[in-house]
Amino acid sequence: MDEIKKINIEDKEYPDLLKKISSAPKILYYKGKLPEFSEKCIAIVGTRHPSPYGQQVALKISGELADAGLTIVSGMAPGIDTFAHSSCIEKRRRTIAVLGTGLDEESIYPHSNLDLSRKIVGFGGCLISELPPGTKGAKFTFPRRNRIISALSEGVIVIEAKEKSGSLITADNAKEQNKKLFAVPGQIYSSNSKGPNKLIKKGAILIEGAEDVIASL
Repeated sequence: MDEIKKINIEDKEYPDLLKKISSAPKILYYKGKLPEFSEKCIAIVGTRHPSPYGQQVALKISGELADAGLTIVSGMAPGIDTFAHSSCIEKRRRTIAVLGTGLDEESIYPHSNLDLSRKIVGFGGCLISELPPGTKGAKFTFPRRNRIISALSEGVIVIEAKEKSGSLITADNAKEQNKKLFAVPGQIYSSNSKGPNKLIKKGAILIEGAEDVIASL
């Protein structure tokens, strides 16, 4: 497994888009290959408990965007994040995971995604954290890392999220950072649709597929 590397905000390899936000971490830890200046990234986030519809949408959109040359950024959490990363891995495409824990294998959460984390690095992707190795996840570390997910990306796609959800924190970060915000609509009787449908009401771009994202970018 690749070693954990450390980079300072003053270093020229530090991701340029992340450097632009006021709350940029002074130090980043990473495994694999950091995003390059010219690289176009898009974030995909959503519930940890997706419906079959949400799973299907996450796999399809992330796969199509990866095929179009975009790098998918997510948080490697259970649910939508995992499906987004996995779709890239199936296509042997690069993807970036921003973790709310240290990057050592004992700390990675969820531990069921340990093999996924290895494959992300193995297929030319990257694991990123502002937390030093040995740091376990806590209630505040996962919402806090969401600002990094949105900062690294040209825009954020929300696929299934409850009305009060970590995904909506990422959406708020995206708005603050002047990123494009996309949402996949869902059926009105599903609690998982409350988040994206609310975002669409407030001006997020309604998308039905990868082509809508590409056209907007």
